[in-house]
Amino acid sequence: MFLEDIPITFLDKAAALLADTNSGLTGPQIVRAINSYGDMWHVRVPHPTYPFEAPNKRTALIESLQAFSPPQQFQIIEELCEHHSFTVGSSSGGERKKLRAELFTRFGSLRLNKEVKELDVPLIEETRHWLHGYPKSLEKLEQAKLKYDAGIFQRNLLDDLRLGLELLLKSVLENTKSLENQVPLIGAKLKERGASAQFTNMFQKLLDLYGKYQNEYVKHDDNLPEEEVEFIFELTASFMKHIVRVAG
Repeated sequence: MFLEDIPITFLDKAAALLADTNSGLTGPQIVRAINSYGDMWHVRVPHPTYPFEAPNKRTALIESLQAFSPPQQFQIIEELCEHHSFTVGSSSGGERKKLRAELFTRFGSLRLNKEVKELDVPLIEETRHWLHGYPKSLEKLEQAKLKYDAGIFQRNLLDDLRLGLELLLKSVLENTKSLENQVPLIGAKLKERGASAQFTNMFQKLLDLYGKYQNEYVKHDDNLPEEEVEFIFELTASFMKHIVRVAG
């Protein structure tokens, strides 16, 4: 028994998109895909042949998904979102990316294959530890990590990181200022706690450039290079960890 299920409402939304009459998978494609998962996991599927014994392919896909466990449903939906039959630039591409992002954000704990990508794992784990007293910031870091693991290198991932850092600064500095307006204040806080003038100056400059990168570049580009996302992710984690250790 699993502690978390994927609700029928989400399965229905996924099936509506993936089996859409105009832009989704065909009936035979759904049968082949579901049969391969059934064979792999020894699951008896309700619609092993085409034509379906169902009113339409959307219903057949929902009923097929329900035959699998929640972690298996997660993997099936994740992989069907990137099915080889979807051409580059297809009309459903944007909606499938959104569905995949929501899948990881809401149900990431169900993921069967949790292989870690190239992030600095000890740094991320340490940052999670330091953020336990700041649950809103921790939640944003977790959401960003799920998207990173899913290979979703888009603006909203970095939006999560920025918001997590901004919420942390507001909590530590006890104000409601924007990230840009926190730079001199966190510098003063670090200096007050014994940081050297050189380190304080470097920290403020990095934080200022971080905000400018987010404002001037990221908001204009939805698809970002993986190496830049990795760098910004680890830089954000370093900011968070140090802020809590020294100023929190």
